[in-house]
Amino acid sequence: MHLKVLLPTEVLADEVASKVTAEARNGSFCLLPRHIDFVAALVPGILVFTTEDKKENYLAVDEGTLIKCGQEVLISTLNGVRSTDLESLKATVEENFLHLDEYERITRTALARLEAGVIRRFMELEQ
Repeated sequence: MHLKVLLPTEVLADEVASKVTAEARNGSFCLLPRHIDFVAALVPGILVFTTEDKKENYLAVDEGTLIKCGQEVLISTLNGVRSTDLESLKATVEENFLHLDEYERITRTALARLEAGVIRRFMELEQ
């Protein structure tokens, strides 16, 4: 399979892989070359892929989308880090990506309150 991991500013991985393991909202899954075409929404976690020479590679990825179509596996994500040290990648996911998700949730809540306040004031002006 041809694996491509795309970030907004760069291509994190562009390699031939014999196996790809990732994590979606309903759990981990594994893709092999003859797997049926597949689409999944990824959650922050560790993406593992095996190259043709049987070497395992690790990527920490943020939320994103995985599409397998034929022999192409395309992954689009906002953030990603590549490393050979699995422990450091796990820490990166926990510290950066999951923390960002919490920060984003807080920001969206504040924005929703602000929007509701603006709408309420417009309604008061109409009366």
